[in-house]
Amino acid sequence: MFSIHQDHPQTSATNKPGNGILLPAADHPTTVVPAKFIATADAFEKKEHSWFALSQIPTDLSIQVEDITFHVHKYPLISKCSYFGRTEPQPRKSNHSYDLKLDNFPGGSETFEIILKFCYGLPISLTVNNVAALRCASEFLEMTEALEDGNLISKAEAFFTFVVLSSWRDSITVVKSCEKALSPWADNLQIVRRCCDSIAWKISQEISTAGETVNNEDRWWFDDLTTLRIDYFTRIITALRTKGMKPEIMGACITQYGEKWLPSTDLGREGIGNNYGRSELQWNIMSGRKQEGNIEPTKEQRLIVESLVSILPPQKEAVSCKFILKMLKMAILYSASPALVSELEKRAGFVLENADVNDLLIPSYAAGDQGKLLNSGEEDTMHNTDVVQRILGYFLLYEQQQQQQQQPGPLAITKLLDSYLAEIARDPKLSVNKFLVLAQSLPENARICDDGLYRAIDTFLKTHPSLSEHDRRRLCKFMNSGKLSLDACEHAAQNDRLPLRTTIQVLFSEQMKMRAAIQGRGETQTIDSLDQESTNKEVKALKIELDRVKMQMAELQRDYSELQQEYHKQNIKQSNLSGWAFGWRKIRKSALFNVKVDGEEDTDGSHSRPTQRNRGSFRRRQSIS
Repeated sequence: MFSIHQDHPQTSATNKPGNGILLPAADHPTTVVPAKFIATADAFEKKEHSWFALSQIPTDLSIQVEDITFHVHKYPLISKCSYFGRTEPQPRKSNHSYDLKLDNFPGGSETFEIILKFCYGLPISLTVNNVAALRCASEFLEMTEALEDGNLISKAEAFFTFVVLSSWRDSITVVKSCEKALSPWADNLQIVRRCCDSIAWKISQEISTAGETVNNEDRWWFDDLTTLRIDYFTRIITALRTKGMKPEIMGACITQYGEKWLPSTDLGREGIGNNYGRSELQWNIMSGRKQEGNIEPTKEQRLIVESLVSILPPQKEAVSCKFILKMLKMAILYSASPALVSELEKRAGFVLENADVNDLLIPSYAAGDQGKLLNSGEEDTMHNTDVVQRILGYFLLYEQQQQQQQQPGPLAITKLLDSYLAEIARDPKLSVNKFLVLAQSLPENARICDDGLYRAIDTFLKTHPSLSEHDRRRLCKFMNSGKLSLDACEHAAQNDRLPLRTTIQVLFSEQMKMRAAIQGRGETQTIDSLDQESTNKEVKALKIELDRVKMQMAELQRDYSELQQEYHKQNIKQSNLSGWAFGWRKIRKSALFNVKVDGEEDTDGSHSRPTQRNRGSFRRRQSIS
């Protein structure tokens, strides 16, 4: 803070004894001011919406700034402000309580009050909070050195140059103070530019002393820059680029600014599928987060998005893929220019392998001027698959350029795309054609395993139960059952949502894989130079086969137990029949059974008949046994 004390006003004009003081003014005749009228007030008194200069001489001029009316004397103002010397007061009308009204006065009524005290010779204080406003207001009132040595313009300029620009904290404070109704004066007087250049210079000096490696502790200035308005932040980043700042550091600062001033874009898992209407509500709440006050959030955030994209470093590693996709979502949500959206799609395609499935869930909605969500697509789908299709096209083009001298092989984004397909498949309004266009975007040799693709197709069939048989065949046609794992084959073989032909192909593939797994188990004992990845796959296959054998052994054990029980029952039955046969033989040998036989021993015929009867009985007993 710098205090200014004035015992009486000093002037560089020529004094005329006995008459007064000659005060020159630009484009205005010389005015003779009586010397006794120059300093006429000791203080100011406020009454409701009016300020009065306390003096024995009545006031002769009323000036309105904003909603405050200042009742002052004309001559102290003319002595230091050329503006009042060349401005004729308006005739006071019956419905007006002022002679002069200052529209769009820099700094408002508070700043004008400080200037009045300076004109009356009262002490004032220059601080970092009011120096920008006083500098702009003194320029507005033309308080130059032509009227008085050490007028307010020179004092404010000196304070700004030697005090403010030498301090980091003071420069940030002055820049933030310029956001309040000081445009275009602060820009025209180069106040903002000089502060931004000073801040950028101090940052570059800080980074240069830190060395090649910059830790999070060396980025303390990020928090201060993210509190500035977007146009001031853009100026500082541009100045840092001209000073050779590393792209990674600038990208990290831009990312932090975007995270602070733009709403979050993460969608919860519960908002997808049958509850996708909840995601729409969530987007509506997030887009309305900044709607407090008398501002238009859609236009303000659109300006933030466009400004941040314009200062993004061109290097691929400058910002993360997650942040680029977030900016793309915001650009679509707030209806940014098509050229900007296309640029973000290209940048996202270059780093798509670093993306996450949630980053690709781009909504099919745009925010209107009132912050409401409007469907931007022809179909009422939840996710914008056309944007993802274009991003994927840019990625494939970039990969093709990188692999011109190499043998094309599997791509790193197959798992990402299959996971994305599984997520969008939960949207009941997603058409088969859109799903197939995305699924068939990758080359045939891009996928090593089709488990993720099968999961996405199964999810789509589950969400669309009324799908025709023709569309089901179209979905499953490009899935290679030979690239399914044993677990996926086992699940697909029991999946009644798949077409019959696909199920047969899966069963055949499962048998082939089981046979190969059994053969591979013997071969692995003699081959010691296998790759670690293939070894893990074989171990997994052997574990699956072992579990299958254990299940079969358990089934055999149950069958064996049942056979044992049945055999035990048969033994008990046979033992009962054997006891009955032994009793029959005992009765046959008894005396009562042989009485008639002994009486007829002499005749041959009578002897032979019992023998035949015994043979029949023996045959019956043998049959029963």
